[in-house]
Amino acid sequence: MKIIPILDYIGAPVVVCVFIGLLGLQWRFPLRRQHFSLLRRVARNLIVSIPSHAVLRWAALPLPLAFATWAQDRHSGLLNWIPLPTLAYTVASFLLMDYAYWWWHWANHMVPLFWRFHNVHHTDLDMDVSTASRFHFGEMIFSTGFLSVAVILFGVGPIMLLVFFIAFEGATLFHHSNWRLPICLERNLNRALVTPRMHGIHHSIVQRETNSNWGTIFSWWDKFHRTLRRDISQDEITIGVPAYREERELTFGQLWLLPFRRQRSYWRLPNGDRPERAPKPADKLAE
Repeated sequence: MKIIPILDYIGAPVVVCVFIGLLGLQWRFPLRRQHFSLLRRVARNLIVSIPSHAVLRWAALPLPLAFATWAQDRHSGLLNWIPLPTLAYTVASFLLMDYAYWWWHWANHMVPLFWRFHNVHHTDLDMDVSTASRFHFGEMIFSTGFLSVAVILFGVGPIMLLVFFIAFEGATLFHHSNWRLPICLERNLNRALVTPRMHGIHHSIVQRETNSNWGTIFSWWDKFHRTLRRDISQDEITIGVPAYREERELTFGQLWLLPFRRQRSYWRLPNGDRPERAPKPADKLAE
């Protein structure tokens, strides 16, 4: 497919540069105190991601791109049925795809089969830009099916799908990063975009907080669904999943096998307690 070289020679280098840039920024301006070795975590997360990136390169993008080309050639899908100017088509493609991913993220938490695999991502005991690559290859396989269905239903063209994907990957790296932006800047960005402080709350060991802030690019969807949480200070957040708190249990080999093993009671600590926090009004992004 001719569009794939665009991904390989333009998209991939852009994503790698963003990753390296955010590594430097989070080292210079850290948002949360890190509790575990950065080098060990980054290496583990990148090794875990190797099969995921293989699925992404050879299936999770080529198949949806093929379906997008098929839909475009046959004038199929919502955006092909409604005549729109180019700008309106571009905006609609981004909004529809990002909103679809909001629901996909919600499903990854709420559907037990999907959560088995998505849990690998959340078991990181600290969170930084490398966490954005920590996805199980099984989750990427499920994502291939979701993305294929979405492009057929919406009629998103292959070029727009590729552009959205690159923006999506950049946004994922950004909001997983441990980069402390000036609070006034982040509050202004958060009016429209998912930011590191906002997504840090989503990775909390408190289940009520994890079940919030499901957006990837735009924060509007969480505002609309009343799932937006911005009230927790980053110093109060413990990153991870309560049932999986031992670093020795989270090697890359263990993480690859984790979804296929008997699952623990995710939201209870090894001593049986549930991490809780008194509810607060969620009206302002906390420092």
